[in-house]
Amino acid sequence: MHKTNEIIEAKNFIISKTGIIPEIGIILGSGLGSLADELEDAVAIPYENIPFFSKSDAVGHANELVIGKLEGKSIVAMKGRYHYYEGYNLDEVTFPVRVIKALGAEKLIITNSCGAVNKDFNPGELMLITDHINLVGTNPLIGKNNPDLGTRFPDVSKVYSQELRNIALNIAEENNITLQEGVYGWWSGPVYETPAEIRMIRTLGCDAIGMSTVPEATVAIHAGLEVLGISCLTNMACGILDQPLSHDEVIEVAGKSRNTFILLVKKVINNM
Repeated sequence: MHKTNEIIEAKNFIISKTGIIPEIGIILGSGLGSLADELEDAVAIPYENIPFFSKSDAVGHANELVIGKLEGKSIVAMKGRYHYYEGYNLDEVTFPVRVIKALGAEKLIITNSCGAVNKDFNPGELMLITDHINLVGTNPLIGKNNPDLGTRFPDVSKVYSQELRNIALNIAEENNITLQEGVYGWWSGPVYETPAEIRMIRTLGCDAIGMSTVPEATVAIHAGLEVLGISCLTNMACGILDQPLSHDEVIEVAGKSRNTFILLVKKVINNM
């Protein structure tokens, strides 16, 4: 479990670089970091400079914390994240969520690029996360609980805010954006799933599968943050189409969806 003094040290370092107290946090997944470039009066801080932050080696992750204004709101954005499959433990993976909360944010938008399991979905579409399934067999809250950060047994019956999802759905309808809804499954990676595993994952009820998001969302709920999850469906999961999977495809399709993604998130923030 995270230590209060480490969170405070990271928070104080960030505050020393900017006078902005963020209202909303955003975690930007593979190929989606360009949203951070939309922030006004922005201050970018490399992760490696922030106490107790780690650094991702994943392609498409810039490893910067960006603080600024967007749609009149104060924002702290993670331009890239780090992953369990990189060898980081889940305390390291989720530490920035604790800091985002400590900085003053009350809402957290978590984004990712992932594979579509639902055959009715298409690459390039966006999906609101309605719920998730942890397929990894571990949890970021395992260990001694720090009562300063949250309760021992948090309720996860409503991880992804219905109110924030309704805002996103209304905006999508007004702007002719195809916005799917579905259950996200967390896969450890770094290997993609086999066709047999995808059949199992579909049977279990997942509509999309990816290698992030669930640890951050779990810690966010423990911390008392209101969460909105948005997935960019960059490919059909293994076995659906007769073609191999690659991370290059993930980055390419995420880039093509960039303008739609940015429009949706900016308008959601405006209406929060």
